[in-house]
Amino acid sequence: MLKGKKRGTPTLRNQKIRPAQFGRSFSINDILGDMDTPKTTPKDFFLWAGAMVSLYAGVIAFLALIFDYLNYVFPDTALTYYVDPYQGSVAYEMATLIVLAPVFLILMRVIRRAIAADPTRNEVWVRRWGLFLTVFFAGAVIVVDLIVLIYSFLSGEEIGIRFLLKVAVVLLVASAGFMHFMADLWGYWQKNPSYARYVNWATALLVVLTIGSGFVIIGTPQSQRALRLDQQRVSDLQSIQSQIVYYWQQKASLPAQLSDLNDSLSYFTIPVDPETKAAYVYKRQSPLDFSICATFGAAGTDQYGSPVARPVAYGAPADKWGHAAGEVCFDRSIDPKLYPPAPTKGL
Repeated sequence: MLKGKKRGTPTLRNQKIRPAQFGRSFSINDILGDMDTPKTTPKDFFLWAGAMVSLYAGVIAFLALIFDYLNYVFPDTALTYYVDPYQGSVAYEMATLIVLAPVFLILMRVIRRAIAADPTRNEVWVRRWGLFLTVFFAGAVIVVDLIVLIYSFLSGEEIGIRFLLKVAVVLLVASAGFMHFMADLWGYWQKNPSYARYVNWATALLVVLTIGSGFVIIGTPQSQRALRLDQQRVSDLQSIQSQIVYYWQQKASLPAQLSDLNDSLSYFTIPVDPETKAAYVYKRQSPLDFSICATFGAAGTDQYGSPVARPVAYGAPADKWGHAAGEVCFDRSIDPKLYPPAPTKGL
């Protein structure tokens, strides 16, 4: 006579197994659960690692580039000198965006295609970690950005248009990233792949417009190079003018030609045009009047704090160094009261 199954008899699925070589027990559920979890392949890991690195570096470059634009349009009034944007960080930030933005978009497109072909790729740990980490960073940036704004207001600091625009840009970028990747965690982009393509195209367009607007705001690299060369020309003319004044104080007369200013003891050598290597033009108009001339590549002004083709003032405060493009001469007159000749020593 067959007996019924006793109550409490363990089934195969929850039966404990204790292999001697491991020294611990585990159930069949553990094995089946491990089989259900998708494994992260090297392809998954490097696709997501590349996407996240290109995203973070690209966003940082984008924000830094926007900040440089704002610094250029709304310059700091405390600065009395001109800085070529392309000699600073603008060129590097543009290059970073040009390279990393397409890299990120291509990697995300490959990832989404892989998920569409194999939905289990949605559950790999590297994807969930990457998305949650990005959402966390975006949320933290939003919080810190608002803290900085409120702190600046409460502490009575000056809140200008440049500061407010920077806060707004950071808030918009962080909020857009937060919402985009939260939607990815909720599976919104998998359910609406056409919208994901629209977002990719909008991101690419934003990068193109950001870089293109830089050429409009601060000019092309070629125009900035022309300004930089003109800045050096003005600096050379200021140096020549200072040496002419010193020559007149020592000898009570203006030099007949620029070569008279060369002095091996003071190591002064007459500079030449930084681009053409041609000599600057000097004209002695009278015993106290002279002109110095140079050929400029672009128009420039000597107003402080503007994109000008000149350094910090080197000559007399009343000297004007604004110029048009082409050959420009600067007329100067020595005032003996301001620059008296050196007294002659008796024998």
